[in-house]
Amino acid sequence: MIKIYLCGKAYDNDIAHIVKMFYHGVDLEIFEESNFDYEINSSILSLYVGLETHKTVITAVLGSGEKLSREEDIGYQSDPSLHYKNFIKRMLYDILSRATGKTLPWGILTGIRPTKLVFQMIEEGKSESEIYSYMKDEYLCSEEKIATSIDIASRELKLLNNIDYKNGYSLYIGIPFCPSTCLYCSFTSYSIEKFSNYVDDYLKALEKEIIFGATIYPNKKLTCVYLGGGTPTTLTAKQLDWLLALVKKHYDFTYVKEFCVEAGRPDSITKDKLLVLKKWGVNRISINPQSMQEKTLDIIGRRHTVDGIKEAFYLARETGHDNINMDIIIGLPGESLEDVEDTLKQIKELDPDSLTVHTLALKRAARLNIEKENYIDLKPTDVNMMYELTSRYAKENGYLPYYLYRQKNMADNLENVGYARYNKEGIYNILIMEEQQTILALGAGGLSKYVSHDPHYIAREDNGKSVLDYISRINHLIEKKRKFFQENNA
Repeated sequence: MIKIYLCGKAYDNDIAHIVKMFYHGVDLEIFEESNFDYEINSSILSLYVGLETHKTVITAVLGSGEKLSREEDIGYQSDPSLHYKNFIKRMLYDILSRATGKTLPWGILTGIRPTKLVFQMIEEGKSESEIYSYMKDEYLCSEEKIATSIDIASRELKLLNNIDYKNGYSLYIGIPFCPSTCLYCSFTSYSIEKFSNYVDDYLKALEKEIIFGATIYPNKKLTCVYLGGGTPTTLTAKQLDWLLALVKKHYDFTYVKEFCVEAGRPDSITKDKLLVLKKWGVNRISINPQSMQEKTLDIIGRRHTVDGIKEAFYLARETGHDNINMDIIIGLPGESLEDVEDTLKQIKELDPDSLTVHTLALKRAARLNIEKENYIDLKPTDVNMMYELTSRYAKENGYLPYYLYRQKNMADNLENVGYARYNKEGIYNILIMEEQQTILALGAGGLSKYVSHDPHYIAREDNGKSVLDYISRINHLIEKKRKFFQENNA
């Protein structure tokens, strides 16, 4: 347990995030306390952050009784500007780095889109040296991570140069059903077995929103269409056929660069479904094993087998799919470096067109977090070495990094990286991660984003996650969306 005492709680989330990066998986308690007793300590750490009138003071008392302090002559700012937030975070980083002996590759950067900052600076005409200085001085990022960010952001910008992304939009359609819920999952997903009686009603509600959505941007070019979830291929071939026909009927695909469907669970894939996807022009799919280790698939609740992954992949190739992504996760319970090495070896035999490497993030709502005491003996080891192994594998096999994002509570404070062969990149992934284009999101779990470039701002409208609420409130959700896009100059 770590106890954090704050004189004012305006910065409690920012402070908690930094502490969690140094003490991954440890529980925190936060108190609003004006008088800190330096004798208080816990088994790990007690932390006092004093946001005072004329100075900022941070004191850490370690479990051993050792005390580390730092104070600066900059007074508390009640209006939490980015500059002052980062100032506090840098002070805290210094204290915790001394306490643990650790440095963090991303420094104090806790947002999920580190390349977004770099992307914007490149667009503004900043030089590489200016970007290096800013990322190092403001966020304490390592040179390696800054170089990676510049490399990926430059590639993203080049890929988007042929797309009028500022004046176009992309479409997301959520199918929130899965064969089962994975141990680490906190996405909007419902067991197809338990919710099978609601699928038809869900599709009827979705039909209303799809038809309405087509009226929002009659004069804008549609860039990407992405069916995610959940697992869209949990629908039957007949339901998929109906859904894709509906989308093609109501939306102009003349300028669509990418039509992607998450066929993520191999146990949801059939030849008929793959043929339906080809019939309607789907040009990118994702088949996601997460691991090629049978023992791991059992632990995380995937119902498919390693052989089932291979069968689904080869079936996709046989039915003409020539742009297939595969996802893996490093840091899964009980996995070793040798397990990841074997997973990569087996994926090499399949030879997908792109590979997305996720680092496990311990999500609050995931069973892996809720029931974490059951998996204490299955903590992964060598996650940094796993990351280096995947990076080396990608480079040696002709995959280039093209997008990157981070999540809170990721193992070893690492990141997720999308690698792809030339001309096989996922364009929608870039647009959504760098928030460069308006996204019209339909279905349960859909989060629409209106992106204004001049002046720059982003507005969001959430459909909510509940399937039952979506079905019962569809007319209300449509009216909310209508008002949202009217207010944001659609």
